Amino acid sequence: MVLKSMVRANTAAPAFALIKCMFKNRYFMPFGLWGDLLIEVSRKNVSFCSFLELFEETCRVAVDEKLVFMKPDLDACNVALEGCCRELESIRDAERVIETMSVLNIKPDEFSFGFLGYLYALKGHTMKINELKGLIKGFGFSNSSLFYSSLIGGYVKSGNLKSVSATILSCLKEENEEVMHFSRETFCEVINGFLKHGSVKDLADLIIEAQKLEPPSTVVERSIGFGIIDSCVSLGLSDKAHSIVDEMVAQGSTMGLGVYLPILKAYCKEHRTAEATQLVMEISNSGMHLSAESFDSLIDAAMTSQDFQSAFTLFRDMREARVPELKGSYLTIMTGLMASHRPELMAAFLDEIVEDPRIEVKTHDWNSIIHAFCKAGRLEDARRTFRRMVFLQYEPNDQTYLSLINGYVTAEKYFSVLMHWNEEKEGGVKFDHALVDAFLYALVKGGYFDAVMQVVEKSQEMKIFVDKWRYKQAFMETHKKLKVSKMRKRNFRKMEALIAFKNWAGLNA
Repeated sequence: MVLKSMVRANTAAPAFALIKCMFKNRYFMPFGLWGDLLIEVSRKNVSFCSFLELFEETCRVAVDEKLVFMKPDLDACNVALEGCCRELESIRDAERVIETMSVLNIKPDEFSFGFLGYLYALKGHTMKINELKGLIKGFGFSNSSLFYSSLIGGYVKSGNLKSVSATILSCLKEENEEVMHFSRETFCEVINGFLKHGSVKDLADLIIEAQKLEPPSTVVERSIGFGIIDSCVSLGLSDKAHSIVDEMVAQGSTMGLGVYLPILKAYCKEHRTAEATQLVMEISNSGMHLSAESFDSLIDAAMTSQDFQSAFTLFRDMREARVPELKGSYLTIMTGLMASHRPELMAAFLDEIVEDPRIEVKTHDWNSIIHAFCKAGRLEDARRTFRRMVFLQYEPNDQTYLSLINGYVTAEKYFSVLMHWNEEKEGGVKFDHALVDAFLYALVKGGYFDAVMQVVEKSQEMKIFVDKWRYKQAFMETHKKLKVSKMRKRNFRKMEALIAFKNWAGLNA
């Protein structure tokens, strides 16, 4: 109970002192009651030497006093062995722990051999490593990945890159006998070692040699090339990963598409869409094609970074790759351009892809561009887009006209609204309340009362209710001083239209 409190308080010195006092007074408690607690506090406080001293003492007591309950378990032995190998880097101390385990009849496991393998590789003891390999087979361990990963770690720390490569390649040669798969942690060690003591070319050479040994059935994600490239990216070294691929291509080697994907994903995450676009071109030039999902992700990243030219280039590559589904990326680009207030790019983009049968362009796509131009006050561009839309036989609808009318009203260009009314009043446009209201308001503000009454007649014909009060207000705001008598002298027809409007709106009362 006291020891647990010390561990919770993270006080290593009193905890070790308590156990030493127990031994001094020959008060022997079962190792299982205090061993794990001592391991925990020593790890928290980097107090391995103190732990090793007590470990050796409890082993001595277990043997000399023949007290089985004092015998440490395998986990404790491995903690002692790991400290000797990785912290003390002492072959003498490590082998003493192994001898003690043999005396106590504690069978080593894969971790035990891994720690020894690391130490022997670090010290360059090839014969001892070969002995360990024989023992591993003798013990019947089914997977020796941990052992070989430990060897690689030792070689990397000693700067022996030749042995790192040899170990990886020897594993591939033995793959018929065992399943070998290195972790990302191991690959990261390899990369850091090569970049510190070697070069990008050395890493490329390693992947090329590994490719020669990997069977055609190897899953991309389990290949050495993917492991190195993916781990490079995980270390934040996407440019190094790209350089490795470039070096391999320069040497005439080929890479599967899956190896490129970690780099592309990193470029997307970092919003480095120009580099991503360049890499996509390299992939295409090598005869490989990305999936629709990969293109979608890249284009989304480009639009998020407002790198519109890269997005356009990627979409062209996507079309040239004959990807059947383009709608998702098309919408991503159009939506992004709309949000960024770039209607001119929307118009150019739509014009480029409008005839592609894989993209079902509809009236609302044109409406989006017209609306954006009108909102930006670029009415001539909106009008030009409208004409292009009609030329390509896309039918304008009420939203098309609403955007144009609202744009003209904002700019006080009421004559343009009149022109639209004259063009469309006999056409096939479907009038609803919103469109009738927009025409009425704009034409009243512009003083085109003949056209106003034509709209009124159309609304009555289609049984569309209109709020006369709104147009009264519009008239009073703009034409309050307009006199029928003065208009009679200038234009009799206009006078009649004005009287008709005032009668309809109730302004003569």
